[in-house]
Amino acid sequence: MQKKIQISQLRKGMFIHEFCGSWIDHPFWKRSFLVDTSEDFSSIKASNIAELIIDTDKGLDVFVEPEPLKSTAPNAIEEPRIVVKRDPVIPVSMDRELDQASQVVAKTRQAVTLLFQEARMGNAVNVESMEPLVQEITDSVNRNAGALIGLARLKTKDDYTYMHSVAVCALMIALAKQLKLGEEEIRDAGMAGLLHDIGKMSIPTEVLNKPGKLTDSEFITVKQHPLAGYQMLLRTANMRPAVLDVCLHHHEKMDGTGYPYRYSAEKISIMAKMGAVCDVYDAITSNRPYKKGWCPAESIKKMSEWSGKHFDERVFQAFVRSIGIYPAGALVMLKSGRLGVVVEQNESSLLSPMVRIFFSSKSMTYIQPELIDLSKPGNQEKIISRELVSKWGLSNIDKYWLGDVGAQHGGW
Repeated sequence: MQKKIQISQLRKGMFIHEFCGSWIDHPFWKRSFLVDTSEDFSSIKASNIAELIIDTDKGLDVFVEPEPLKSTAPNAIEEPRIVVKRDPVIPVSMDRELDQASQVVAKTRQAVTLLFQEARMGNAVNVESMEPLVQEITDSVNRNAGALIGLARLKTKDDYTYMHSVAVCALMIALAKQLKLGEEEIRDAGMAGLLHDIGKMSIPTEVLNKPGKLTDSEFITVKQHPLAGYQMLLRTANMRPAVLDVCLHHHEKMDGTGYPYRYSAEKISIMAKMGAVCDVYDAITSNRPYKKGWCPAESIKKMSEWSGKHFDERVFQAFVRSIGIYPAGALVMLKSGRLGVVVEQNESSLLSPMVRIFFSSKSMTYIQPELIDLSKPGNQEKIISRELVSKWGLSNIDKYWLGDVGAQHGGW
């Protein structure tokens, strides 16, 4: 709905449909755009424009101060907020965390599925119900990031959208920690990851789950999902600005070739830059109806080639540190000619992770699996290359790093 407002009512997040006045009264060459940066907001406020027309279907409406709740009790005293003090999270090994992480993933997947189905029916989403789950994911990532992130990568074509949201949530939390953001920002990052693709519920299922290449018309439809999600979340009370921001801008690119607004680097927030990296990483490492996913190490290599144009360099480097140069699940060749799967990172050296060897490239046979800590003093082994699973004709290598839990949840 279009609405005329006074300049004093303007706030960030509004979509300007038209300025009321001469074009020389304001510094913008474009007539319609979303006010989502402090620079644009300040420029408009400082201009000679007195009134403007906003579109509340595309952005925020005028802020209305809610009436304070009145207590019926005489001399009522406001209850103090209760702050729950959480016990510190103690890091554990991958093996110890896998079972608990699998329970968190299963529970979150179910909740996200129900939430997204409500959104598809046009109902407002209950974000508060997701907050405890975001905290559980945060705790699991703090105990051992590789466990939950690895499990969330195991998807089927039927639950890709839901499991992708769980995976991006965990990746955003790990990245926020690596960037040393505060606790509140880490929670925002997790919630943003969980809800960043909710706009896909506006896309017809036959297009969203199409096994083949999209037509130009279908791709245009898919590209509407950031704005559709933004509009869905606008209807939710107390929605965090960072969550709205990531939902709307996670497909923008540093060189200005992204969508929906073709923003360049300086106009994209740190949270949206984080969302872009995490979204792409999980997308290209996941099996899709039309394409088999790349292995984690190959994906990092590809993304490094795109960094600077598609991704913020600083954010991407932090992302690599958060998951490892050789991420868990990556197939690698050791100096001895044995193939192995990266099981866990060593914080002291990203080049020397824990690797479970299982195949000899010399004899072209499977060998007894063995876990090797490449950072251990006296170890003679080292990684000499990343390897493609398809090159060696291997199958189901996830069992070598996720064990029985990975086998059970190959398709949640």
